[in-house]
Amino acid sequence: MGSETSAPATPAAHILVVDDDAEIQALLARYFGNHGFRISAAGDGASMRAAIAAAPVDLVLLDLGLPREDGLELTRWLREHWSGAIIILTGRGESVDRVVGLELGADDYVTKPFELRELLARVRSVLRRAQPAPAPAAAAPPGVEFAGFRFDIDARRLVGPDGAEIALTTGEFDLLQVFLAAPNRVLTRDQLIGQMHGREAGPFDRAIDVQVGRLRKKIEHDPTRPELIKSVRGAGYLFAARVQRG
Repeated sequence: MGSETSAPATPAAHILVVDDDAEIQALLARYFGNHGFRISAAGDGASMRAAIAAAPVDLVLLDLGLPREDGLELTRWLREHWSGAIIILTGRGESVDRVVGLELGADDYVTKPFELRELLARVRSVLRRAQPAPAPAAAAPPGVEFAGFRFDIDARRLVGPDGAEIALTTGEFDLLQVFLAAPNRVLTRDQLIGQMHGREAGPFDRAIDVQVGRLRKKIEHDPTRPELIKSVRGAGYLFAARVQRG
């Protein structure tokens, strides 16, 4: 690990490690610092809020098992008061908490004990997705319209039929972009997760179902009876809206 060198995907990106384990704080500070990131650490919710108030933070690495306020409570607080990226760190037996964390707005999760290279890859992926960038050739172009919504990829904005802007997390933005690139086509969970995160879905990976549920709440008239993002039993999901580009 000492001989590993590579340039950071996002120069000087600021990561806040929220974990009450001083050894993990030191390990992550050393490892990510060696890869060109700026690192801060907090051991609880109060310290996390103070760090975010003191300086701009690009991404929070958030342990779910914290004293006083647990990580799920802090995930909810972050999504209500802060717009950066969140990766939650969970134990192997906390699958329910991982799902809840994603439902509350986390962008990704990593299971403890984690492999540092995997965590670095996840961090870079989330940070890249959080930054405005030219859309790939297969993705929907800027200025996409569907069902009365206006989706501007370059500006990372979704405007509803009533003209009000709809706030999207990084994961929701990525998911909608994938759907808009392939309207009226069934996409499997593996295809969706692969395009969003660059990894295959595990046998118990409900991350994509959680993201779909969150996105439905923001664009469906009735999320319990979706008309835009339809479930296809045994196959995946289909984006059923007419998409106008340009």
